[in-house]
Amino acid sequence: MTESSVVSFPDVDGVAASGLSPIAVRVVAKAREELDPQQLKGLSRGALARQVKEITEREVAAAGNSLNLLQQRDLVTEIVNELFVEPPSRVKPGAAPGAVSRGPSTQSGKTEPVKETAYSPKPSGPVPSPERTDAEVSASRAKSKASVEEAALRVRPILMERIDPAAAAQLTRKELARQIAEVVVELLQEESIQLNQIEQRDLVTTLVNDMLGLGPLEQILSDEKVTDIMVNGPNQVYIERGGKLTLTDIAFRDNAHLMSIASRIVTRIGRRVDETSPMVDARLEDGSRVNIIIPPLAIDGASISIRKFAKKKITLDIMAQQKNISEAMATVFKIAARCQLNILISGGTGSGKTTLLNAFSRMIDQGERVVTIEDAAELQLQQPHVVRLETRPANLEGDGEVTIRDLVKNALRMRPDRIILGECRGSEAVDMLQAMNTGHEGSMSTIHANNPRESLTRLENMFGMAGMNMPIGAVRTQIASALDLIVQVSRMRDGIRRITHVTEVVGIEGDTITSQDLFTYEYEGEDRDGMLLGTFKPSGLRPQFTEKAAYFGLDRPLIEAI
Repeated sequence: MTESSVVSFPDVDGVAASGLSPIAVRVVAKAREELDPQQLKGLSRGALARQVKEITEREVAAAGNSLNLLQQRDLVTEIVNELFVEPPSRVKPGAAPGAVSRGPSTQSGKTEPVKETAYSPKPSGPVPSPERTDAEVSASRAKSKASVEEAALRVRPILMERIDPAAAAQLTRKELARQIAEVVVELLQEESIQLNQIEQRDLVTTLVNDMLGLGPLEQILSDEKVTDIMVNGPNQVYIERGGKLTLTDIAFRDNAHLMSIASRIVTRIGRRVDETSPMVDARLEDGSRVNIIIPPLAIDGASISIRKFAKKKITLDIMAQQKNISEAMATVFKIAARCQLNILISGGTGSGKTTLLNAFSRMIDQGERVVTIEDAAELQLQQPHVVRLETRPANLEGDGEVTIRDLVKNALRMRPDRIILGECRGSEAVDMLQAMNTGHEGSMSTIHANNPRESLTRLENMFGMAGMNMPIGAVRTQIASALDLIVQVSRMRDGIRRITHVTEVVGIEGDTITSQDLFTYEYEGEDRDGMLLGTFKPSGLRPQFTEKAAYFGLDRPLIEAI
């Protein structure tokens, strides 16, 4: 039920404490007024549900609301469960249309008849529960989880025999879950497995996640506080939350289960992972980046690394509020992006390079044509005129590979105003720098390096990867004329990502690239909670791109920020 469907129902004294939704509270109170428990003792659940349905429809209409069939069915079930206790029974109707076959057959091939069972009333009013310690609650949860996992192992093979893959592919996740839930109740009774309603719901969720989602990973993918997921074989899953790594209690059934999930991830974007292609970059439907490496390269089982795509859009202003940067740095970054400076973002793995690149890209003018190039598309630009390009691995015969460098060369023929390269790590750096030098101002990229000076050295080395036999002076001249700004980002030991250097590339003197720091982060200590204390200190130097900022009418705020 959605919140909009229950918002106008008032609370009812003495019943609301049971934890029901307001709409159910009202109908329960009305049902207790109109229904005589003595007359209902001999009714089947179906007959009882029909009477509750009539009251529900009347009360919903009286409140001026409306419910669809699914919401109505769920509400009636909720109310019947509140009013009456259902003893275990073996309800086995014949096969129902849908993705899942209902009701097991006996050895003679005949379906057992349905047995209607009477229901006895529950005592009215909330039932008090004794206080439990945290240890008892944890133990109860662990026991419940173990029960669900054991039930899944026994129920799953039987359920899979009744699945019609063609029909299941046509159903929505909600409809498939509904059909599976109906059959799971029967299977639990057949196997004499006792689960409460919450455990049954968790079991259905587990089964649906295995069929349509990413299995055990679904529960942490939905947690917005988790930024990274690292699977090291079937029995070890780490997550990063708040910049800190934590070992979870999540596990896969075995290596085959883990491989099944890995294959499901890559096949969605037309890639494969097998012994001939044991390493692959992919993405999830929400844009999260995935890297998969499998045996024989991964000795302890398949390894899956997921960099989750944040649903919350991170802007430069938000980064300033989070103390990732200072207000003055945010102003300089906005001006740099508006003035079409060529920007290189440098940092280590997981330092936030792509997040910062996304934040920079939000300052690109709406009228510009932007081409993004990535191994696995994860950039989320908000401009209307964006062309997203993605590499392609070779096929089984070793043909058809499309590299980053191929895409950069092709992008130059697409009349881009800006080119955004997800990451420079090889010979494509040559083509990117040439593009920056030939009129594609405002282009951006990221690179793995520990400081701005090291990022320049890495770019020099990438020229050698391209097989270009150029004098070192010519290479450095090319780099110095292409780049305007290097932004160094670092994930520090308190888990917070901060900009440690904002370095402007000034030019070249002899064979040396000259630069100047506009901002640096100075560490001062840490507080009682272990959070680092420091200052984003401006250098006070006049940026060389001040004249370019003046062309855009932004020189005064630039000087004030520095």
